This record gives sequence, structure tokens and C-alpha cells, in this order.
Amino acid sequence: MDTRSLVWWQWWNVAVVLYLWVWVPMCLSQATPSPQQQGEKLKFRLAGYPRKHNEGRVEIFYKGEWGTICDDDFTLENARVLCRQMGFVGATGWRHSAKYGPGTGKIWLDNVQCSGTEKSIEFCQSRGWGNSDCTHDEDAGVICKDERLPGFIESNIIEMQVDENRLEEIRLRPLLDGTAKRLPITEGIVEVKYKVGWAQICDVGWTSKNSRVICGMMGFPSEKKTKKNLYKMLGDRGQVNYRIHSVACTGNEVHLSVCSMEFSKANVSVPCQGGRPVVVSCVAGPQFSQISGKKPKIKQVTVRLKGGWKVGEGRVEVLKNNEWGTVCDDRWNLQSASVVCRELGFGTAKEALTGARMGQGLGPIHMNEVLCSGQEKSLWNCPFKNITSENCHHLEDASVKCNVPYIGFEKTVRIVGGRTDYEGRLEVKVGSGWGTICSEGWTTREAMVACRQLGLGYSLHAITETWYWDSSNVTDVVMSGVKCAGDEMRISDCQHHKSVSCKKAGTRFAAGVICSETASDLILHAPLVEQTVYIEDRPLHMLYCAAEEDCLSKSAAKANWPYGHRRLLRFSSQIHNIGRADFRPKAGRHSWVWHECHRHYHSMDIFTHYDLLSINGTKVADGHKASFCLEDTDCHEGISKRYECANFGEQGITVGCWDQYRHDIDCQWIDITDVKPGNYILQVVINPNFEVAESDFTNNAMKCNCKYDGHRVWLHKCHLGDSFSEEAEKKFEKYPGQLNNQIS
Repeated sequence: MDTRSLVWWQWWNVAVVLYLWVWVPMCLSQATPSPQQQGEKLKFRLAGYPRKHNEGRVEIFYKGEWGTICDDDFTLENARVLCRQMGFVGATGWRHSAKYGPGTGKIWLDNVQCSGTEKSIEFCQSRGWGNSDCTHDEDAGVICKDERLPGFIESNIIEMQVDENRLEEIRLRPLLDGTAKRLPITEGIVEVKYKVGWAQICDVGWTSKNSRVICGMMGFPSEKKTKKNLYKMLGDRGQVNYRIHSVACTGNEVHLSVCSMEFSKANVSVPCQGGRPVVVSCVAGPQFSQISGKKPKIKQVTVRLKGGWKVGEGRVEVLKNNEWGTVCDDRWNLQSASVVCRELGFGTAKEALTGARMGQGLGPIHMNEVLCSGQEKSLWNCPFKNITSENCHHLEDASVKCNVPYIGFEKTVRIVGGRTDYEGRLEVKVGSGWGTICSEGWTTREAMVACRQLGLGYSLHAITETWYWDSSNVTDVVMSGVKCAGDEMRISDCQHHKSVSCKKAGTRFAAGVICSETASDLILHAPLVEQTVYIEDRPLHMLYCAAEEDCLSKSAAKANWPYGHRRLLRFSSQIHNIGRADFRPKAGRHSWVWHECHRHYHSMDIFTHYDLLSINGTKVADGHKASFCLEDTDCHEGISKRYECANFGEQGITVGCWDQYRHDIDCQWIDITDVKPGNYILQVVINPNFEVAESDFTNNAMKCNCKYDGHRVWLHKCHLGDSFSEEAEKKFEKYPGQLNNQIS
């Protein structure tokens, strides 16, 4: 080859390399706009069979349709990105060739190539959305590490996927038009959404098992026999359009779509010969049987839900030996979740959630591998395995979201004037008009009820001055003196004045809310308090700073300073955030108070109350802790510290972390100088004034039996306020104390 040809050949090789370097990535890069560019939020789920809750075929919801990912070029890095998007800490493997069964619908992604650090699969290289040359026999699956990301909130339906596409929507239409105003609707004609209208189901062969499924979907625990005179009301109600000809349910299904059914045939001359449209009557749970200001009397149950912001959802907790504990999520499914929901007076389960999605519980884990058929009256009637600490942890706590009846409470309250849909001045409907609420006495508890009624989650802030929001069209004050316990379904169920009395009425002082879908949840590590308690006689000359911060009893002011001493009951406290949002001080850093003596900023005046109570509940001594240096002392594995108060840093407690106040820190005590020897109850309450929103305030208090003999002190049975049954708690409060120094 001559020199000219050689040069030409070299240039050709360079051109080809450059062409491939530019063109090939363009082919692999997304040819269509990413969901983020189009403002669409992706949804993910794991599907297929057989599988565990942390593995399965990957399905993505995009442009209103569920689809899969092709296994071409799939890697462990791809699996890591996907697992993190579904709330797991990482991936341990992946599967090719539809090992979890072939999916249906679109194959959304092909030739996906991730580095493993991307925040979303949409940022990885691929052929583009919907551009694939694969079949569903090449659907990719992942195996995620069986540990959830703390605070992860995205919903991901697990175990059984309900094919709701077959029946887009189902409703109960009241037989009489007037009954539609009385909510919830417990009986009526069963109708399914069909094309642009509604269609009926033929009642030939209809059974009570079918009715049980319908009632469960509508949020009711059980069905009842339909009265014959209801059918007489049907009469001639216009044209009937039968969409479903026959249905055969076992009664344990969570959705009508799961039942066997025959859709009506177009060529049949009489579509429902000898029959009528299906009519169903349901039994409402005690919470909904009569919606009124009075609380329904609910029998003592051995199952409860904790940590959810909507009625009928939360972490599942069960009562065993008078102590509440959680359920491990191994093999947790919709059938077992539905048993819980029905037992608590709701319908079937919409979702069976794994991985502590409603926050981690505390104390024992009572159940594992629960396998209900769906027919059981209680979760305790289902087969299950006992648990040991080696094979299950609170990161695997099971949760549920139940179907609840529609009661329309959100139509009687609204927020206006705010900058987003989650904030504003609160208005309630009175008669045919709307009015504001007087903000006097308006606290986080009242705001919590309002946000729940609005369907907007928890209250991030209870606003008492709303001058900075849009004040056009402000209505008159129609409610004042509102005081809520915090668990009411609507504001009107709370105590309030019979006639409006508001000293500071007007636009500026109307009650307002800022709502959030997530909240923190603080709990005290009770065993540490029990293990670290002791008595110290501390010289007065070492207590000047403590006295300045009002951490001593009143008699200290009359002491002969700097001589003498004070007797202090000291202990360490470890405050964990087990919620789904970071705990942040209510006040911004601009209003934190600098204390020169201890040289720190107080971000909350009162963060913790310490009380020593007599056996009959009378306070004999107290202490308090301001939130100086509220920070992440330590965190669970895989979680990074975010808050450090040094150098005027941000204060707070990250989800999955804890702040520890050592026993040797000033004010981490109760001054018991004036307390006589005897038997007492030590009570510690975090966030006592409800200044910061939490998903659960019932676990903020800790109690211990305390014996003080004048020289030494013992704590016994330290526990959170809601960890025992009501019966056990009553016995604890009447506990006469230890008869000797031996703790059994």
C-alpha cells in the first residue's frame, strides 16, 4: 500500500471510530423525552410468581400504563438503581428471561445501562421509552436487599396485583335518591364503570360470598342479607345495562376483579332472564355506623394500627401477654392484611406493605410468616410462626392500607389563601355557607385533625396568624374555642364554643394549617433510662449555669450558695426518630436563643419534661430539658448524619438516627433534694407541648416504677405509654413499689 493510500486508510479508521463514538451512544440514549422532562412521576412495583416481597419482575407505570424492562444488557448496577427507587437499600442480584413470569402490556425500556449511582432509572442510558425489540419472555427481574430505606414513603403494592383494568370502578348506587345524602352508603345497586357510563350485574346465581367481596371493597367488614322489599324499590328505574352476567367469588377476594366472572354476551336476547340488578347491603364498622360527635364504643381488640395518617392505615401491632408488638413482613399478603382490616371495622386491604413503611415499631415482634385464608375473624386465628430476634427486625414490620367507606368529610372543610394546596386559612362549612375558625388556642392537635379531614396528611404547623396569606374574600368567624384530642375524624367532632367568642377576630387571627404527607415520630429508648439511673449529690458551686436555666427545684433559690449541695436523680436518655420525616425545631435558627453560660443555642424552650410522681399521680418533683444541641448522635447502618449543632449548625434528628443526652450533661436530671424516701413513678415526656408535628403522640411518654430509699434509687418496668394493654397499665399505676432492693 502506497503512502497516500495508507494515510487515507488511517483517516477512514479515525472517521469510523468518531462516528461510532458519537452515533452509538445516541442510539442507546433516550430517543423520547424522559418522564421528568414531561413532568410525569414514575411508579414501580415488583410482580410475578413465585417470589418474596423483596424480589420480582420489575414493572413501571408510565403514561397511564404498566409495563416491563427487557433483560438485554441488564446488570447489577441497573438492579441497584431500581431497588433504591422501590425503597430498598440495594440489590443482591437480578434475573433474566422472565424468571418471575412474562408481563403484559408495553416493554418500556430496553438496553438499559446504569452506572449504579443514578437517582432514577430514567437517567440511565437506554433505547428510549417504548422503543424495544424484545418480547415478554425477556422481562427482567431484580432481587433487592431485604432492608428498607428509612423514611421511604412511595407506595408500592406487593404480593397480589389486582387487575382493576377489567373493572375500572365499582360503586353502590342508593335505591332511593334521598339516601345518597346519608353517608356512608351501606346498601344499593352494584354498578361498574363501563365505557362512558355505568352498568349493572345480573343477580342470577348471586351469593352472599359475592356480597362480602363488594362490601369489603366499599370499606365495610361484612355483608347482611338484603331485604326483599328493597327489590320492590327497583321497579322501573329506566334502562338496565348488564355488563356482568355471572360472578363466582369465594368471599376471601380483595377485589371483584379477582373473582371468576362471565361478561354479558351481545347476542343474547334477554341478558338477565329471570333476574334483576344485584343489590347489596353491608354492615358498617363501629367507627362509621353512626357518624356523630360521640366516640363509638369499640370492644377491646388485640390488633391495632399505628403510624398512619389516614383512617384505616398503619403499622400492624398485636397484643400478647398484655404487651403490644409488631408483625414481621415475611409472606405478608393481602389476605392476612384484610383479616386485620375487617377485625378493626374496615373493609378489605388495598395494600399489604412490607419493610416498616409506616415506621418501625418497638418492643417485641410477636408474629412471623402469617398465612391467613381471609375468612378468619382475627389475625390470631391465622397460622403463624413465633419470632426470634435473629431472623426478624423492626425494619421488616408489616403495615396495611384498608378500604374505608366514603363519608365525605373533606367536603365540609377547606383551606384558602395559601401558596400551595397543602397550606392556607382554614374554613368550615356551616349550613350553606363557609366561615373561618378563631385561632385562640389553636395548636398542632387541632391542625392534625384538620389536615386528616382534608386528606392532606399530618400538620406540619398550626398557624395562628394568617396575615401573610391572600386575604381577599375572607369569611366571618363561625367557630371558636376548638379543642381536639387529636384522633377525631373531623373538626366539628372536637369541643368548641356553642356561641362564637373570639377576642382577636379578623383576617390576621384566623386559624391556618400547613399540611404534610410525612411526619417525624420520636420515642425514648426506655431500657437505657433503666440501666443508667443513679443519684448524685452535686455541690452548689457547680450548679450556677443550671440554676440560670431553671433546672433546679424552687427550694434551691433559698440555699446558702455556693455552699451545700443538691441531690439529683440522673440518667441518660436516647431519643430515636422512627417516623418518615426528620424532626426539626419549630422555630427557625433566626429565633434560637444563645445561652452564654452553657455556650449553646436553644432551638426549643421545652424539649422534654421529667416528672417524679407519687403512686396516686401527684407530682413531687420535676425537671425539663431544653433542646440545646439537638443533633444526630448516631444512626442505623447505612444512614448518614445530617444534623450537627457545632458552629451554629442545623439542629434536628434524621429518620433512623437518635440524639443521646448523657447522664453527665447539665439539666439531664430531676432535683429530688426535697423528696422523701418511698415508691414513685418516673415519667419522661418528649415534645410535651406538641410544638412539632409527629405521626404518633401516644408513644412520647415513658413511665417507670421508681424506688428511693434515701440513699439509692432503682427503676423497674420502664416502658412507653402505649406499649401495654389498658389492663396492664392500670395495674402498673397501682403498683405499690418494690418491697426490697431485688428486681425480679
